[in-house]
Amino acid sequence: MSSSTDRVELNVADGTTMRAYVARPKSGSPTAGMLVFQEAFGVNAWVRDVTNRFAALGFLAIAPELFHRTGPGFEGSYTDFEAVRPHMAGLSTDGLHADIDAAYNWLRGQSIDAPRIGAIGFCMGGRVAYMANARVQLGAAISFYGGGIVPDLLPLAQAQRAPILMFWGGLDSHIPPDQYRTVADALTAGKATHEQVVFSQADHGFFCDARASYNEIASRQATALVNAFLDVYGLL
Repeated sequence: MSSSTDRVELNVADGTTMRAYVARPKSGSPTAGMLVFQEAFGVNAWVRDVTNRFAALGFLAIAPELFHRTGPGFEGSYTDFEAVRPHMAGLSTDGLHADIDAAYNWLRGQSIDAPRIGAIGFCMGGRVAYMANARVQLGAAISFYGGGIVPDLLPLAQAQRAPILMFWGGLDSHIPPDQYRTVADALTAGKATHEQVVFSQADHGFFCDARASYNEIASRQATALVNAFLDVYGLL
């Protein structure tokens, strides 16, 4: 199954307008919805490709531009993090909550039932997927190397609503083992349903084939685990 793509504009509760990339199954009605949360480098070609992959699986997938307040349409280079910093600094918890709500409500407005909506995110977006799972009703959430959860967002561990699958890189110097173990312990203490996967030879960004840190073996295994996770919880 291939996909058709579009861009939509969403009205956000704080009065801003957020553009989002949307991919739909090319034939037939979508069977589920997927929130795709970007890396720090914007809704770039790779994020759009991931969104398309979910559409090819039957999802109505939406990737909101989380930097819409500071850089609408921003697409940064993986070798120039300095260009990303002002946009990262412009994010706020309240703003991200409003963005999550806007994208989620758009999916609900397309007649997608809450238990049939998932969320996935990468790096910065991995943190946002974790936030979304504590804010809106999902069927499943997936977080790839979500930095910044420790310590400020640890209280959200006990608020996780749907099962969450989290991936980490054993070689990731940005998120050392004590941090992802702390996240896992907090989720267990909060009685959340969660799965933690650490790829020992993978670095930060290992899932993205546009980055120097791409790890094909870890990426292929993660894809299989993501699909199995979504299948078990009824989204595939």
